[in-house]
Amino acid sequence: MRLNTSSFTAEQTLTRDNVPVNVDTVVYWRVADPRKAVIDVADYNAAVMGAAQTALRDIIGRTNMNEVLSDRATLDKAMTDTLDTQTEPWGIVVQSVQMRDIKIPDALQDAMSRVAQADREGAARKLLGSSEVAVAEQFAAAGRVYMDNPMALHLRGMNMLYEVMKSGGTATVIVPSAAVESMNFGTIAGITAASADTSLSAKPPVK
Repeated sequence: MRLNTSSFTAEQTLTRDNVPVNVDTVVYWRVADPRKAVIDVADYNAAVMGAAQTALRDIIGRTNMNEVLSDRATLDKAMTDTLDTQTEPWGIVVQSVQMRDIKIPDALQDAMSRVAQADREGAARKLLGSSEVAVAEQFAAAGRVYMDNPMALHLRGMNMLYEVMKSGGTATVIVPSAAVESMNFGTIAGITAASADTSLSAKPPVK
């Protein structure tokens, strides 16, 4: 009447969508009524194993492959209930049925991996597109602000030029004349002088 642990494998079992799978399963069961188990059944061990394999094939045959791979807990419970109901007249109580391993064909596994990779790449492209749209909307909003306030555009341009000169990476700053005229920076000579002043101020004092 102690708890028994029995393992069995259902090979080449077809799912509902005709995918062959190999399922490694373990059954936890015990004898609840010794009289029924000994008198009513010739070999209750063989009877439990046969019923377990039949229940497993029946459950998998009524389930799609995706559900077999993703919803294993539900299948375990359904198989436990089915097997316990079948073995009750034999004085056997099935406490738990657990699928330990599910193997699918290598070719199908490779195809599923490529499908998952394609899904991830598609999601990444969609996210990138959404980011591009958000950035474009921000630039459009900034453009409307600059259009309504030319002084803000001039200050932005001056700030950008100041950041370039402040970095000190180059001694010469080339600015298109059209940009100079649109931002009212004055002459090219004024910009060069401003750049020189910035470079001098950035140098440490000579002791």
